Amino acid sequence: MRIFNGFALVILLALSVCAQQPEDDRYRIGPGDVLDIRIYNRPQLSRDAVRVEGSGMIRMPLIETEIRAVCLTEGELAKEISTRYARYYKNLQVDVFIKEYHSRQVAIIGAVNEQSRFELQRRVRLLELLTYAKGPSAKAGQTINIVHSTDHSPCKQTDENEESTAFSSYKLSDVLQGDPKSNPYLEAGDIVTLPEADQVYIVGNVFMPLTIPLKEPITLTRAIAMAGGLRQDTSKDKIRILRQEPGTTIRKEITVDLNAIEKKRSEDLALAPNDIIDVPTSAGKSFLRSLFQGIAPGVGQLPVRVVP
Repeated sequence: MRIFNGFALVILLALSVCAQQPEDDRYRIGPGDVLDIRIYNRPQLSRDAVRVEGSGMIRMPLIETEIRAVCLTEGELAKEISTRYARYYKNLQVDVFIKEYHSRQVAIIGAVNEQSRFELQRRVRLLELLTYAKGPSAKAGQTINIVHSTDHSPCKQTDENEESTAFSSYKLSDVLQGDPKSNPYLEAGDIVTLPEADQVYIVGNVFMPLTIPLKEPITLTRAIAMAGGLRQDTSKDKIRILRQEPGTTIRKEITVDLNAIEKKRSEDLALAPNDIIDVPTSAGKSFLRSLFQGIAPGVGQLPVRVVP
């Protein structure tokens, strides 16, 4: 209990720093959310239980075209609906309430005291989610990771280099201190993992994509062997390693020629914590998404809690 009390004190101090940051943490409507729309003095226009379609749109009486609700706050959508009705009614008072939240779920697994899935009713930072999981367990390592969903949020700009942003790592100590660079807002579908030890990940065109604990030095060729070896049609001269630069969230790509290593023309590369080894096919197709797909199935068995 003493450990948790100390953790709680650190969290309170860190959250007080985060509260001073001006970033917008209002919840933004997403696909699947259910809305109640109230229009003052116009009960015939008011609607209960309006579900936001997968396209992000809703429909309202008298308005011929669909209204985009996704990515708007309740107030922003209310203003948009009032504007659409301006041709029929002036200064219409509209209120929008989110009745059910379905679009934003995240999970936290690994060496935490309570693994769970969470339905977010507002934007939440990494540190706050960690508090909802009652902090790191006694077995927690020094790193906390976020595996981002391959299904992009409609409210988030897509990075041209998706693979470099599919996985983020932070020092646990920096997260606990509330360092803004190590305390990002979480996005829909994110899976936070807190491993017990440093790890590397091997995905792509291997027989058994897996996570490998770095309890001892491991080279690239050994990691490939532990993953069952390469499948046919592997582009052996274009093995990619995504490596996070120490102290930053920036990932650099290292291209390795496995043929050169096998022929002793190049040194076998020693792997660093949180390296992602991505083995492409000869056609150049990447399988980095299997990193998310390998973690996601177990998450579905976790209990769901609500973050109000």
